[in-house]
Amino acid sequence: MTDADLPLSPEAWEARAREVLPSDIYDYYAGGAGDEVTLRANRDAWGELFLRPRVLVDVGEVDTSVRLLGELLPHPVVLAPTAFQRLAHDGGELATARAAGATGSLLVASALSTVTIEAIGAAATGPLWLQLYVFRDRELSADLVRCGREAGCRAVCLTVNVPVQGNRERDANNSFHLPDGLEMANFAGHVQAHMPEPGGSSGLDRFIGEQFDPSLTWDVVGWLLETAGVPVVLKGILSREDARLAVEHGAAAVVVSNHGGRQLDGAWPTVRALREVVEGVEGRIPVLVDGGIRRGADVLRAVALGATAVQIGRPYLWGLAVAGQRGVERVVELLVSDLRRALALTGSTSLREVDARVLAG
Repeated sequence: MTDADLPLSPEAWEARAREVLPSDIYDYYAGGAGDEVTLRANRDAWGELFLRPRVLVDVGEVDTSVRLLGELLPHPVVLAPTAFQRLAHDGGELATARAAGATGSLLVASALSTVTIEAIGAAATGPLWLQLYVFRDRELSADLVRCGREAGCRAVCLTVNVPVQGNRERDANNSFHLPDGLEMANFAGHVQAHMPEPGGSSGLDRFIGEQFDPSLTWDVVGWLLETAGVPVVLKGILSREDARLAVEHGAAAVVVSNHGGRQLDGAWPTVRALREVVEGVEGRIPVLVDGGIRRGADVLRAVALGATAVQIGRPYLWGLAVAGQRGVERVVELLVSDLRRALALTGSTSLREVDARVLAG
């Protein structure tokens, strides 16, 4: 398959992925919680922010680079942690890691990956973070953090908004589970490597209910700082109050995220929460944002609202499903190219000069 055969638009990537994926796997990746109100709002709300183009500016050279936790990145598009990538393509997380390196993208590896963090680290040629859930067996999470550090992870990204799983009805209807031959590779040799049988519901829902610690408080951040030995990022912040608490407890950065609309249906879209979280951190730590970002103009809007970088999940999963490593690369390339175009058309030569003046109203 050549690049000429690959889709150009986000919608076309998803449509092609839907053709090649089994319906239950497509639903797992694409679905949200409940009536999927938040899932839809995440995407739609970016389009509610209009841009103010400036003209007669020399945009012959446009700089998309950003600095994040001391790392100079060629662009602000981060590959978010997404679980079970070998469901999408045999190359799975290894293909994604290689694509991240090829495109200069920061990759956040999921704790629930279908290859080990050691293998992901060996395949990665670019910056790598580890995403983490805290299990009831906390030592299991601590072991994973230590493995991640040894594998080259430069930060730990703790997901804080899954004390229980959201009401993912598509997965329940499909009795979602991992097929034979796939496991949560970071926990090989432990019961946590495998989902329980769905039992008429979702195996993942049962796994989270049995294994994730729902009693976590802000004290977990201090524990993780002591355990990790690298910066700790909190993913799942949606309020000013929690943004301030994240800073107070030593977080190095926060990610504005509603888990892709997969947790609390009716939670506000991330672009709307972004303003409040940026106000809450008061410039003391970087803010990232995910949820519904599909176009370069969305990335520009996020930066204008105060984000340092954005995370994408579903878009690169569709690329992985369609064309493996090259699919992930192409999705990132198209998004970064679109960002350069959006910068030029607003009369901006660098992301460093983008602020709220780019936004209309």
